Amino acid sequence: MMIRTIAVVLVLLVAGAAAVVAQGDDIKQHPSCKYCGMDRETFGHSRMLIEYDDGTSVGTCSIHCVAVDLALNIDKAPKALWVGDFGSKKLVDAEKASWVVGGGKPGVMTKRAKWAFEKKEDADKFMKENGGTLASFDEAVKFAYEDMYQDTKMIREKRKMKKMGGGEHQHQMQHQH
Repeated sequence: MMIRTIAVVLVLLVAGAAAVVAQGDDIKQHPSCKYCGMDRETFGHSRMLIEYDDGTSVGTCSIHCVAVDLALNIDKAPKALWVGDFGSKKLVDAEKASWVVGGGKPGVMTKRAKWAFEKKEDADKFMKENGGTLASFDEAVKFAYEDMYQDTKMIREKRKMKKMGGGEHQHQMQHQH
């Protein structure tokens, strides 16, 4: 009886932890992306949270930065992967979400956008309006790794321009003199 009671309590604690994550407490725990520093509340529609089996968690702005973390922590096993639903910004199970890759809407930290939707019908509606193709989480992560070099290069260039005083016009003016 005691073991059964303990098991029920553990199940309730795990369910309670999942409910807390889904309500946005992840932003309080991880207000900015560990890798790029972007505000995770601002990017609530693309943010992700990894919960590892050792009890640690990592909050990122996007699947791009999740791919970085997964590569760097090869010896840790993810217990749960959460992503912000594109429409509601509510965290949902990233592996069960319907992902849309590509399309006309600019991505976060990437040229090839990767958006997650809790409901497939929302993904279908998004694709009708913006293009893109349906993908699984594994496919979206694979695309994130394929895009990593070009995306990192793009990010470096944007940050270089920003440090030099702003936009492309400023950069062109400096090269003309």
